Amino acid sequence: MHLIIVSGRSGSGKSTALDVLEDNGFYCIDNLPAGLLPELAERFLHTESLQSLVAVSIDARNLPSQLKRFPELLDEVRARHVQCDVLYLDADDETLLKRFSETRRRHPLTTEKRSLAEAIRDESALLGPIIDLADLKIDTTHLNLYQLRDSLKLRLLNKPEPGTAFLVESFGFKRGMPVDADLVFDVRCLPNPYWIPDLRDFSGLDQPVVDYLAAQEDVQDMYQDILGYLSKWLPRFAASNRAYVTVAIGCTGGHHRSVYLSERLGLALKTLLKNVQVRHRDLSE
Repeated sequence: MHLIIVSGRSGSGKSTALDVLEDNGFYCIDNLPAGLLPELAERFLHTESLQSLVAVSIDARNLPSQLKRFPELLDEVRARHVQCDVLYLDADDETLLKRFSETRRRHPLTTEKRSLAEAIRDESALLGPIIDLADLKIDTTHLNLYQLRDSLKLRLLNKPEPGTAFLVESFGFKRGMPVDADLVFDVRCLPNPYWIPDLRDFSGLDQPVVDYLAAQEDVQDMYQDILGYLSKWLPRFAASNRAYVTVAIGCTGGHHRSVYLSERLGLALKTLLKNVQVRHRDLSE
């Protein structure tokens, strides 16, 4: 049995996550009372006719007392030898405010005495026990619906076997650093193809940029240093039973240097580790 627990603040994309999982064969339950988690796992484990792929949403609509018990409930589920991943989605406060304003939906925590902004803020504290135990966190601030779907498929469904799933992700600092990154490398000190007119419109995936960066000594030194660090320490992350690890490589715009290095690092790491994925957050810009 594979159980995915989806959580996050309201407006962060939980419904989209459940839709993606349902489209890919999961039996999905929205707004499950947290106290029913162990019983649900038990039923699915011992009833042959029931689905072996299950996803449930647990969020701020639960009673606070149930959310506080989440750590012990999760332990009970995993004690039954259930493969269980906890996904937590979030976005910055300004983005969540904008999403609620555009959809005119009511936030589950708003009252006559609690404004939308206060409800969004308070929700983080309420979900604290889940945040602390999340195996995978995805920041949806800069993701549209289609990008979120692609990200969920990449991280949750493109995991061929149990073990740590590694993601090497390029990004541009001008759009902010990924809050879900475990390791961040800043490569803005390297020669920038953007300032070469003939290369500006290409990306780090295109041969002219690849050739230019491959010829730069500083770029090769940076690559070797980062690869040496990751080759040594990522296996130790895996040995500590981490389900997901994100390595973020950042340059100014996220189009050239970070893309080139992420591709090279991902290719090299695939020879050392079982499950390595590469994603370019800002390449569609």
